[in-house]
Amino acid sequence: MTLIFDNPAEFEQEALDGFVAANRGYVARVDGGVVRSTDVAAGQVAVVVGGGSGHYPAFAGLVGPGLAAGAVCGNIFTSPSAGQAYRVAKAANAGGGVLFSYGNYAGDVIHFGEAQQRLNAEGIETRTVLVTDDIASAPLDQLDKRRGIAGDLTVFKIAGAAAEAGLHLDAVERLAVRANYRTRSLGVAFDGCTLPGAAEPLFHVPAGKMALGLGIHGEPGISEQPLPTASELAELLVSRLLADKPDDAGNRVVAILNGLGRVKYEELFVLFGKIEKLLTAAGLTVVEPECGELVTSLDMSGLSLTLLWLDEELEHYWAAPADTPGFRKGSMAPRARRVMAAPEEAVAAEMEGTTAAAAGLGRLAAAVLAQARDAVVEHVEELGRLDAIAGDGDHGIGMRRGAVAAATAARDAAAAGASVQRVLSAAGEAWSERAGGTSGALWGSAVAAAGRTLGTKDSYRSEDAAAAVAAFVDAVTTLGKAGPGDKTMVDALLPFRDAFRAALGDGAPVTGALASAVTAARQAADATASLRPLKGRARPLAEKSLGHPDPGAVSFALIATRVSDYLDFSQPLSDSRMAASVAGNGARA
Repeated sequence: MTLIFDNPAEFEQEALDGFVAANRGYVARVDGGVVRSTDVAAGQVAVVVGGGSGHYPAFAGLVGPGLAAGAVCGNIFTSPSAGQAYRVAKAANAGGGVLFSYGNYAGDVIHFGEAQQRLNAEGIETRTVLVTDDIASAPLDQLDKRRGIAGDLTVFKIAGAAAEAGLHLDAVERLAVRANYRTRSLGVAFDGCTLPGAAEPLFHVPAGKMALGLGIHGEPGISEQPLPTASELAELLVSRLLADKPDDAGNRVVAILNGLGRVKYEELFVLFGKIEKLLTAAGLTVVEPECGELVTSLDMSGLSLTLLWLDEELEHYWAAPADTPGFRKGSMAPRARRVMAAPEEAVAAEMEGTTAAAAGLGRLAAAVLAQARDAVVEHVEELGRLDAIAGDGDHGIGMRRGAVAAATAARDAAAAGASVQRVLSAAGEAWSERAGGTSGALWGSAVAAAGRTLGTKDSYRSEDAAAAVAAFVDAVTTLGKAGPGDKTMVDALLPFRDAFRAALGDGAPVTGALASAVTAARQAADATASLRPLKGRARPLAEKSLGHPDPGAVSFALIATRVSDYLDFSQPLSDSRMAASVAGNGARA
């Protein structure tokens, strides 16, 4: 359990500030993470890694010569936002392009993907290599669906060494892809980890049992079995990994035994000695192994074994020196301190030309977002418990962070006289930035998309509302790439859209159509209990998810219900009265 903190909500930011204070010779703080504080050769590829916090030394501890040029650091177990990834990569760029590398998690893929598009549009060539080493997360014939765990280190190290050697972006990417393909990992847990401020771990392993195939974001394993001896555990890990080896595997391997936070070094050494003997007996030569805490999961009681099958080129870059706060190999000459440019000041939003009526509608939009915030805050623990069944239990926390940030940004924009478009744009950006994760990306993009569709007007008609709902849905489905039956928010969102359209088509006012849509969304969210998840972190634990509704679908239905009740009570939103009703209620907002 994490005991040292002031405010749990600020834990990761204060930890990152302290990390920088303790390692100024290696890293400098930027908005969204850290970059090297020492000189980088002009034209060098910037390998930028990242993900949620809670995994030290990953990710900030791997920044330094011979390894990463920057690390993007999200909230605990939550992907960083697209804006954070963009800003860190921009600060790390030395003119040779950017290679993003991170674990294959839906939120990370969405956020880093958006940042990559933005960087490429600005002329900074950017590529991505996903880490997919966890053999428990998908079968061998579905390598692209596997998630990343401690194999992050092998991919990051190979890519970082290649960049340090001056290789072009094409070559750095090629080597990172090969390192990922030849890396396999498997983890076990003896008990779960506890988020700062939480009273209980995200999951428990029964006494005398061990969970196999855990996730490093606090997800429970895919199965439980009796607690093995050290020799039995070594045999299990080695045999499973050797059975999954790449087609072109040779006989030289890097072995990484990684502690997840609570299993300490002496225990790891006991296990590694037995692992090394088994690998040798299998005809393999163990090359420059690692044994220690490298990719952790807060205070999780567990460990993972990673094998990287080497070829001559990969071995050269694995053995190359590196000097970072959390990982050192060989020796490197001291580097001069880098001169960091001052961060750009934010540009104030333009409000010129916004009419009083449009500003009043902006205040109404802010009031609606305040209702969404309240719905999430009231149900945050329920959403967390629901997510912990087959996920990492952070859905409630992430949604609360996003909704609170969105409501605050909307309130501030509305107070400055912003229109609906500007209010929703500010809210969407804030939701994405603060929440991170898949839900943060989806909700942030969807809210902003609805705002762009509504635009800046003095009044709106029912067809505007239908277009905004369609834009919201399209943003979620396009970005999240989920469809009906995947057990996601989409399973409640599509029935909501269809019922809303149908009610409007039958002549219902907007509030009446919204009430019908909410009924459909709530029923659909409840019905997700019978589905098996096909997307996201819950997919490997599909059986555990059966009988429980999807937390994303539930949170959407809760928000939609609260907004519908608020508008039905306070806003007679018929076509003829929509604008006129704003003045009095907008002032209350």
